[in-house]
Amino acid sequence: MSKTILIDGHNIAFRSFYGIRELRRSDGFPTNAIHGWYKTICKIINQEKPDQCIAFFDEGDDQARVAIAPEYKKNRSEMPEALQSQMPWIQKLTTLMGITVVEKHGVEADDILAHHAYKYSQSGKVLILSADKDFIQIISPSIHQLVPPPTANPRLGWCRLDPNAVIEKYGIEPTQMVDYLSLIGDAVDNIPGVPGVGPKTATRWLKQFSSINNLLNNIALIEPIRFRQIIPRWIDRLKKNKQLIAFKNDLNEPCLKTTPADETAVREIFRIMEMNQTLKNRENQLKFSF
Repeated sequence: MSKTILIDGHNIAFRSFYGIRELRRSDGFPTNAIHGWYKTICKIINQEKPDQCIAFFDEGDDQARVAIAPEYKKNRSEMPEALQSQMPWIQKLTTLMGITVVEKHGVEADDILAHHAYKYSQSGKVLILSADKDFIQIISPSIHQLVPPPTANPRLGWCRLDPNAVIEKYGIEPTQMVDYLSLIGDAVDNIPGVPGVGPKTATRWLKQFSSINNLLNNIALIEPIRFRQIIPRWIDRLKKNKQLIAFKNDLNEPCLKTTPADETAVREIFRIMEMNQTLKNRENQLKFSF
């Protein structure tokens, strides 16, 4: 059975950037994100030994979601200039390592990643590399998520989420994650939750009613009682939240083509970036040839 690794590009790049600080070339060009990215990808591929690996990157805003809620993701700060300058090199290095790079203007990388996760899970195992809770909604026996440790505490190590781990961690099924996040909100994407509803309350309601739809059909049974007045005022917002959080299921993405690794070009990037120790160690690293 095949195994495919799908990388949430910007998510892992940001964590690489903040996980390794103040690494620069002799002329001052930052290289910390490139170092962190390469180290992370090598670690996971050596550990998991996939048959193929694909990285997904955002390119522009998702206009469909912005049309639903103009404030969607508006709270996000601009990408730091030091990371922005490294992104083309990260994508170039990734391609030269034999990893397919995917980006599409106007469509969120998360939607495209989810689409391919479903596709590849039909014939094998899929492992998603991301800290984004949105991907929990598609976790299944054949789709798992590898969550990196917090940058402030890397000793915690990576966490593997399968359906049982999701139930243990959140108290809900993966298929209930859209409703769970719709109720509590998602500050990262600037999605407001129902006032006063936290993880414990959301989990309790979903265990009792199974879904937001059933919750709305049984408002007279909601506890605490004060929410029987609050929830009706949030019906429209909850519907919007579900549209924002759920992945699109109407994408028509072509089959992805893989290219072999270019070992000479990979080493040349290490020379250009003055990553001398990485270049020296490359002989002992896994040769990327998917």
